[in-house]
Amino acid sequence: MTREQAVIPAPTAWPGIVGDIVLAVFLGTVGLLYGSLALLGGALYSAYDAAAGVAARLPGPGNLRLRQFGLTPTGKEAPEPLPTIFFSVFLLMGGVELGIAAFTDIAEADTAPPETFVLAAVLLSMALREALFQIKMRSSRRKAGFDLQPIVEKHRHSLFSSVIVLAGVFGAMGGQAWDLPAMVYLEPSAAILVALHVLFQVYRLVKRSIYGSSAPQLREEDAASLVETVQRVHGVITVDDLKAQENGHYVTVTAKICVNPKITVMEANDIANRAKMLLLNRFSHITDVRIHVAPYEAGYPYKSNTEESDSDLPNLLQ
Repeated sequence: MTREQAVIPAPTAWPGIVGDIVLAVFLGTVGLLYGSLALLGGALYSAYDAAAGVAARLPGPGNLRLRQFGLTPTGKEAPEPLPTIFFSVFLLMGGVELGIAAFTDIAEADTAPPETFVLAAVLLSMALREALFQIKMRSSRRKAGFDLQPIVEKHRHSLFSSVIVLAGVFGAMGGQAWDLPAMVYLEPSAAILVALHVLFQVYRLVKRSIYGSSAPQLREEDAASLVETVQRVHGVITVDDLKAQENGHYVTVTAKICVNPKITVMEANDIANRAKMLLLNRFSHITDVRIHVAPYEAGYPYKSNTEESDSDLPNLLQ
């Protein structure tokens, strides 16, 4: 049994996407004006961050069709395939074009050292990115049960690309200052590395959107609290199995409960619905609950209510 609970994005989700777009526009503009391929690589990665955030939060046609029939999408939190593929095509084209331009500059020895404003733009973008990260972290810590791992992982990859861009720009400027012409090629080399990083991230994004990502099991003590909650529902005799899987910031629960075999199907469904609603209302991070109902069968030495009331055999469990 499933009920879809509205998933409201974190308050900092869309401001973070807007911040990535602003960084992409800023770095791209400066990179085009000053002819810096490394800055264009940083702009491309900021565009990837924005595209990944938008694709993960836009409802796709597949999910809309499922919701029309009262069903939920897969329990795995992954970006929608159609928006992801749409954005990925442009990111792939940008990454390939950037890599070709950088290889051409290196092959033709047509590389000029970057100007001072390019370095200032890189440092400013890193400061803005760090500020956005700190705002997201502080806002997310105020929400109980919020998973910070995706935010940290996103920031780690963004910081990696920023450090590559900074090293390329600073190294090229240092080569000019120290009269080392070979170091000038560090900037197009940094652009190639960032382009490869973007292509790898786009590949992971498309793979996750199509095949989904494995959802780790919750800790044993967290699952135990869910079992205890289900057992409080009147009519539930035992909870034979309960699996709770983390899907990003939220949790999907699948449980098997046993009820009195003498009750009707409608009564069993009512018990399952009450168990489902209790989990959804008590745990705000749970978005999907599936309850499977089975008749209770007690083994020796205990007898269950499956025995007829006029049975001559003694039983301990009534």
